[in-house]
Amino acid sequence: MPLDTIKTFASKKEAVYDAIRTAILQGDLPPGDRLVIDTLARKLGVSAIPVREALQLLQADGLVDIKPHSGATVTEIKTTTIYEVFKLLETTEIISSRAACEHMTNDDLNELELLITAMDALVTEPDAWSQENVRLHRFICERSGTRLAGDVMIKTLDQWNRIRRYYLDSVFASRVERAQAQHWAILKALKARDAEQVEKVIQKHNQTALADYQALLENVATDNPE
Repeated sequence: MPLDTIKTFASKKEAVYDAIRTAILQGDLPPGDRLVIDTLARKLGVSAIPVREALQLLQADGLVDIKPHSGATVTEIKTTTIYEVFKLLETTEIISSRAACEHMTNDDLNELELLITAMDALVTEPDAWSQENVRLHRFICERSGTRLAGDVMIKTLDQWNRIRRYYLDSVFASRVERAQAQHWAILKALKARDAEQVEKVIQKHNQTALADYQALLENVATDNPE
């Protein structure tokens, strides 16, 4: 969504927050970009106040850095960010999926199976598949009743999507089929109500992804020594 597009919201702060957040996640505002309040206000057709308030909310989300006397910038993505993102995803997915073994109904599991089946047709379309991947993990979390884990997961998935979009498309595209197979394994464990097995699958799901991304970063560092 272009930065100068604002949807209808209850307040200008919410509208500005959504517009800037979307621009960051879609790559219109890349990591390290300066966020000048007056410039953003002019583009969005609002005063400086809702922009300032929105940037503070985005700072809490981890998408914006605000430093005294330096202003705001889009948060950089570092090697440590990648490690933290996958460890947080692993933890929140284990919590929600173990709970889902107990709380998901048969109708929920059938709906999840339909979602995973639809994703099979998207393995050659990484962007579309990644959107459904977010939907899948949020669906499990919502049906599991683990609200606090869900709040953390939503913010972490935003960071994951930024990582995939900016730096790691080559790795992401190459591992979609393997990740999709692991989704079927997660569904199988959920249907069996096997909390121990679902935890093992999710650990493998996240740890193999992290290893692939770290290998890419190490190769980049070797090819471009300082």
